[in-house]
Amino acid sequence: MKLPLRKSAHAVIQKPRRARIMKRASSDPPQEGYILRLYINDSTSKSLLAIKNLNLICEQHLGGRYELEVIDIHKHAHLARDEQIVAVPTLIKQLPPPLRKLVGDMSDLGKVLFGLDLTVR
Repeated sequence: MKLPLRKSAHAVIQKPRRARIMKRASSDPPQEGYILRLYINDSTSKSLLAIKNLNLICEQHLGGRYELEVIDIHKHAHLARDEQIVAVPTLIKQLPPPLRKLVGDMSDLGKVLFGLDLTVR
């Protein structure tokens, strides 16, 4: 399935309900993209580390073919409840299938790549 990914700056774009980080290399044609949601508790260092680690992994291994949505569970508890989030940080890979959930600070590169169905380059 080909997903049209939107261009944006490398900064967090504030939406009315959630913060989104969307990246795409402007000269690259659309490819199969990843839709990721990272549920965090904004006040913990583990959540901040997960954001940092995941941004690095996505840039190195997905090359701009991803959309990362960062959701603070305190501001949007209903979203966390709907996804049955019981621990944070939790990453949900929505696309491409299969759906996967990863819990932790995303510091174990091998486990994160396995969860995203990627291999080490």
